[in-house]
Amino acid sequence: MSTTAQPDQPHLIRALGRRDLVLLFVVAVFNLNVVPSIAANGGVTIWLWIISLLLFFWPQGIAVIELAHRYPGEGGVYLWAKEVFGDFHGFLSGWCYWTNNMLYVPTVMLYFVGVSVYVLGPGHQGLPDNKIFAASVSLSLLSLLTLLNILGLGVGKWINNIGAIGTFIAAIVLVGLGIVIWSRFGSGITAADFKIPANPRFVLNSFGVICFGLVGLELASVMGDEIQDPRRTLPGAVAWGGLLSGTLYIAATLTLLIAVGKNVNVLQGVVQAVTGMAARVGVSWISVPFALMLSLAIAGIGSAWIGGCSRIPFVAGLDSYMPSWLGKVHPRYATPYAALIVQGIVSAVLVILNFVGAGVQETFQKLLSLAVVLQLVPFVYMFGALVKFAVTESVPKGQYGRITLFLAGTSGFLTTILGIALVFFPAQQITSLWQYELWMFGGTLFFIGLAAFFFFVYGRRKASRQIHLAAIAAPVPASEVRR
Repeated sequence: MSTTAQPDQPHLIRALGRRDLVLLFVVAVFNLNVVPSIAANGGVTIWLWIISLLLFFWPQGIAVIELAHRYPGEGGVYLWAKEVFGDFHGFLSGWCYWTNNMLYVPTVMLYFVGVSVYVLGPGHQGLPDNKIFAASVSLSLLSLLTLLNILGLGVGKWINNIGAIGTFIAAIVLVGLGIVIWSRFGSGITAADFKIPANPRFVLNSFGVICFGLVGLELASVMGDEIQDPRRTLPGAVAWGGLLSGTLYIAATLTLLIAVGKNVNVLQGVVQAVTGMAARVGVSWISVPFALMLSLAIAGIGSAWIGGCSRIPFVAGLDSYMPSWLGKVHPRYATPYAALIVQGIVSAVLVILNFVGAGVQETFQKLLSLAVVLQLVPFVYMFGALVKFAVTESVPKGQYGRITLFLAGTSGFLTTILGIALVFFPAQQITSLWQYELWMFGGTLFFIGLAAFFFFVYGRRKASRQIHLAAIAAPVPASEVRR
């Protein structure tokens, strides 16, 4: 009796402990770069934050813990949808999660350029308008973060951790100055600003962006094979990371409204608010170190999403739904270097495209809106899985009971669908409605169509080649030889 040796699966290093995960969640979830575009719609967005925290963020934490407990391993949203709904749904979930990152990372690079120039001091704030300067800085940061993640999470995680620390410091300074301004000069907003406006069209887009801002708890599970004792480490890290991120979001939005009202620049709004508040209370010197801390936070955000999302094409390569070389692991650093390089190249192309066509703020908003749609698709599957467990299992096999699974799944599913639908309403930075809708519908169909191509066409070709190679390698029966 003979046996066929199975090829060894790539080995990844378990480098992430609980502290690393909490900091990763904060730096991945709490993104100051989305706060200005949300605060620009006024005080009503505070209610949207609260609604989203209750109906989307809390169910997200339950879904992450439940699904990570049932299906631990590398791949996260890709693996979960595949196990619960089948191969194509798993691929589509992972594909949307990854391609959203292709659109989101360029906005992070663009945001870094807008903030980092404040480190150079007064008189340099116009540099982001120089396309050569902005493109050079964006591509340099993208290359550096990709390289550090290729060197391994043992190195890359420190960028995430430094980014989380920078996020904490930036948020504390922002909120602290807001409290000082409010106590000395009062607030520039009134109770009327928290009411639903007569024309809520622009506010509708904010709800989808808020849901987008609250994703990230699932990111560590994408790297499930790189977490130390994930079943014990993950639940506590999700709870602490979620609590800290939600609190920081509401506090930062309120501070921007108190400091500058609705006249917020979507790219430089945070650092401009701090600069203005610091001047009013006589501590103008704080602007430069604040810009430095915020720059570190933005770099950490970029590193977290570059490193995390690269695991999607890595796993898809192993499953042969994308080129198999995407599943290669670096022989020295034990990282999915091929997937990281491809991801870096695609992001670099989109970084360059950022500086062609529409104005910077409009381009930022269009990229962000399409990223919202693609990012939320995997959450439809995540919450749908909870509902399926609650309905089909008489005795749940995971962490939570049927009622909790059903309530969290239903709430999250409906909120996610609503968030996707509302982001198709244009934000106030959009100048052409028909161009925006063409971008949104066309972009969504393009990326989903590309996913179908890889799965049904490339995957089928791959399977056919494997069958052909197996037939060639099969031994010829003795009866056939005698003939």
